[in-house]
Amino acid sequence: MLSCHDVAKYFLSLTDEDAGDLISNLKLQKLVYYAQGFHLALYGEPLFKERIEAWTHGPVAPELYHTYKDLGANAIPRPTDMDFSIYDERTRELLDEVHQVHGQFSAWKLRNMTHDEPPWKIAISNGGVITPSSMQEFFKTQLVDNKEF
Repeated sequence: MLSCHDVAKYFLSLTDEDAGDLISNLKLQKLVYYAQGFHLALYGEPLFKERIEAWTHGPVAPELYHTYKDLGANAIPRPTDMDFSIYDERTRELLDEVHQVHGQFSAWKLRNMTHDEPPWKIAISNGGVITPSSMQEFFKTQLVDNKEF
């Protein structure tokens, strides 16, 4: 199983800094959340084991947040030590799709999108942990509406 750090590094490896395609910690958190949600919906199992919590600015994997928090709202550099062999084809396709669909949006747009979704709404009022079951239930509804997946 991958870690949330592996998923994050994959997304960061897709950035084209010359084209202005930059990812902040806020945006990265949302992309990792969407990857976990769609993986749960499609395959019935988590993509990574680390928990996701409902924070003020949307879903956050705390362990991942603390890795990049010193950068504030600045762009996270593209990783230089990528090992693509740890990602199987199915996972790469999913992550590429999440990046294509959701990566086009700003961090704040993604933040606002997650605030309208049940997993965050439920968790923010019930202790803060976004459960895999609430994500799976919600993201299954998105598979019907979102033909890309």
